Amino acid sequence: MTRKQSLQRKNRARPTAITRGELHRLRLLIGLGLVVTALGAWPIANRISGARYMDVAQIVSVEDLIKHPDQIARLDILNLNMLCADGLQGARHLDDPDCSSRLAAMVAKVRTETERHFYKFQNGPAEFEHSEGFFRMLMMAVVLVEDFGVSYNPERRIDPARAQMGDGFFADAREVFVTGLLRDQPSGTCSSLPVLYVAIGRELGYPLKLVTTKGHLFVRWDGAGERFNIEATGNGLNRLDDEHYKQWPFPLTAEEIQEEDYLTSLTPEGEAAVFLSIRAMCLLEAGRADEARECFAAAAKLNPKCRSYQLMAGNSKS
Repeated sequence: MTRKQSLQRKNRARPTAITRGELHRLRLLIGLGLVVTALGAWPIANRISGARYMDVAQIVSVEDLIKHPDQIARLDILNLNMLCADGLQGARHLDDPDCSSRLAAMVAKVRTETERHFYKFQNGPAEFEHSEGFFRMLMMAVVLVEDFGVSYNPERRIDPARAQMGDGFFADAREVFVTGLLRDQPSGTCSSLPVLYVAIGRELGYPLKLVTTKGHLFVRWDGAGERFNIEATGNGLNRLDDEHYKQWPFPLTAEEIQEEDYLTSLTPEGEAAVFLSIRAMCLLEAGRADEARECFAAAAKLNPKCRSYQLMAGNSKS
């Protein structure tokens, strides 16, 4: 089935998916386009100029982050994520020249290609479900996959039914924090890929949010007149509704959604809580239970709506 046919057969109650192969075919199509157009339809006020990394001088470590929760909202999501990886196996800092230059290249390429091919959306909005946001996210996926080789690490693709503590999923920080996506062979997991998409999107002024469901993170476009979810961890790009995440990767009850604050667009503090909990899981894998407990306790303070942080703070003792 062609990409056009798959879009025409779209059912609102079911996910819309663009496979990796279709991304490649779209990339070939885009490669034929030579028309350069301006993004007149995208409000200039929505764009973000320049990097904003490390804009709070006193927050230079995860300890500082825990001590100064009032400053979290001023931190860039990527910087926040990498601070929470500080000191873990495989972790790197955003001030590493290789990391910063690769991120800048990703942002620049996504911006350039989106502007260069925006006429495709203008001339055929039906091909992109009449959604400018979907077109922009599709372009981001094309660039990251085809130009930078960003992918899910197949060695970390664990069957949700078999996932358990100590299964090695959190053994290497490079696979669960963004640090692993800013290297020569960029790969990650559902803990890091959505963060990269959100970070790049925010640099471009996109209204992107990070959202949790049971055992999983995903991306939400929420603004500019649109609201939809993006799954960036498959073989391509998937546009899904909340009902999908009530069943995948684990079925959710109404009580779990309320107790764990699932399916809610995260605040900066909520994002920090997620990253601290991921750090805590890495620490548990490394046998550093006391430090893990401290991270879970800090996460519980940042997002008291999430009951599991409180439980893990009490259960991760030596």
